[in-house]
Amino acid sequence: MDLSGKVAVVTGAGRGLGRAYAEALGTAGAAVVVNDVDAAMAAEVAEAVVAAGGKAVAEAGAVGSAQVAQRLVEAAVKEFGRLDVMVTNAGILRDRVLWKMSDEDFDAVVEVHLRGTFTCARAAAVRMREQGEGGRLVLISSPAGQRGNFGQTNYAAAKAGIVAMARTWAMELARANITVNAVVPVAATEMTKTIPAFAPILEEAERTGGPLPDWLRRDEGLGTVEDVAGLIVYLASDASAGVTGQAIGIGGDKLALWSHPKEKTLAYAGGGWSADAIAASWDTGVGAEPETYGIPAPKAPTSGGPTS
Repeated sequence: MDLSGKVAVVTGAGRGLGRAYAEALGTAGAAVVVNDVDAAMAAEVAEAVVAAGGKAVAEAGAVGSAQVAQRLVEAAVKEFGRLDVMVTNAGILRDRVLWKMSDEDFDAVVEVHLRGTFTCARAAAVRMREQGEGGRLVLISSPAGQRGNFGQTNYAAAKAGIVAMARTWAMELARANITVNAVVPVAATEMTKTIPAFAPILEEAERTGGPLPDWLRRDEGLGTVEDVAGLIVYLASDASAGVTGQAIGIGGDKLALWSHPKEKTLAYAGGGWSADAIAASWDTGVGAEPETYGIPAPKAPTSGGPTS
């Protein structure tokens, strides 16, 4: 995939998935503005992209405010003359169960993930519309936003909101030929290690230095950060011009299209539904097959098939 001539901003690119995105975009030919709250980490990644033959500059700052978002766009224009791709990846965790989560825990995560996505996407959309040549907004979500996750009220809510914004902005920016998609990645990162379902497996792979099990890559769709980067490059390219308003999952050996929320089962009652009528019909009617929730724990094969 050739991204020569395109200019991208990647937020939260100092490590993990963000670094993989920045490096993959640079390898594909895009000039990259590498953002991270840690200036030294941002500079290190930018230097790595340049050392590999790409073009990159570092622009440190904590995303969330309109000022930082504007500074990232201005850095792209100043250094490379334009902006074509905005990848909103920056994020933090402040995990607590509901009754222990403070206002500060909630606000900090929403500020970076949800507001940071909004301000960076808005600044990018303004610039792209001024250029008049279209563009790409790639918003990073999470399985927690699609299904919920224990102890992650703030994170799950923000990530669900990001997918909702992708659907809304896809409509609003269609006439400007700016596509907007949400990516739902699953990869072995410091964040993933905090998820009880995955932590023991990831810690064991890290301890032994061995690869992740084949069943985990295939059945659970969990692999390395590099496994996710190909989707970012695709969505940044001209090849994805017809793809917008989607939530796309990727990880390990799996690529998936997530469904949008929709009515699953329907029932009608002339004159409307009383509480008693709902109670009488729920278990055999609309509620006969309730939806599941939460991220399922990984299940290793018990017999047959590859286990390594």
